Amino acid sequence: MGNHTTMDNFILLGLSNNPKHDSFLSMLFFIMYFASLIGNISIILVIIRCPQLHTPMYFFLCSLSTVDLCLTTATVPKLLFNLFSGRKTISFYGCFIQMYFFLCAGVMDSFLLAVMAFDRYLAICDPMHYTTIMSRKVCVLLVAGSWMIVSLHALMHTVMSASLSFCSSNVIHHFFCDVPPMLKLSCSATFANEMIIFTEGSFIIMGPMIFIIVSYIRIISTVLKIQSSKGRNKAFSTCTSHLTAVTLFYGAILFMYFRPSSSYSLEYDKAISVIYTVVTPMLNPFIYSLRNKEVKGALRKTWIRS
Repeated sequence: MGNHTTMDNFILLGLSNNPKHDSFLSMLFFIMYFASLIGNISIILVIIRCPQLHTPMYFFLCSLSTVDLCLTTATVPKLLFNLFSGRKTISFYGCFIQMYFFLCAGVMDSFLLAVMAFDRYLAICDPMHYTTIMSRKVCVLLVAGSWMIVSLHALMHTVMSASLSFCSSNVIHHFFCDVPPMLKLSCSATFANEMIIFTEGSFIIMGPMIFIIVSYIRIISTVLKIQSSKGRNKAFSTCTSHLTAVTLFYGAILFMYFRPSSSYSLEYDKAISVIYTVVTPMLNPFIYSLRNKEVKGALRKTWIRS
């Protein structure tokens, strides 16, 4: 740890400096968090309860919903508590615990999106070997291996951030503890942290993204070779939901993290953070269910039974 012996806690300024906005923001985020909980829990329960959904694609979708629950729960409950109570403090260790779980869930999202792209690639480009390659054991190993990698990644960045010196101010201009605002707050040199973000961070985030792009290049080239338009539309329809989720997630991540700290903009970055911590996890269940007949049918049967 660095020179932070007098730093017992941090102050999270939140999304607005105007207390008059707290009531509106608390209700808005409560509704979004509640919708995220209901949507993701519904997807998880439906996939677990319906045997016809016990396939690799829905196993990964269930994992994605679990991660989205972790992502929103790592940040939103503390934000809601601060908005409702008027207190904006978070303990020193609580701040870095929040950072660790946020980084774990956020990076795991990108790994799962890459795994889901690989699943779609095999299903469309190599259907004859799909069931052989994507066995239950392989699916579990892909998810477990991803968790192991992102846990080490999150631990490294959390420890490095906690080792910085925080000498004068303890005010974090954000609504949760994240790496960029902590680098901005520190009074010690952050060059090493920034270099690791641009190198190791680029590999961890951009690696899955490049994998997704390559997978979809192969998918598109394969689908275009299909003679019937009905077959092409059916193949593309299985990828539309995934592409929508990828666009929302990576659009926000690229803008937020892969630029120098000198260009850090408080208002824009807070808004972008809301997209990938609250909005995307809330929308993912609807993105995947509204365009998926199997999920909609399973949801309908589950609601009728209950």
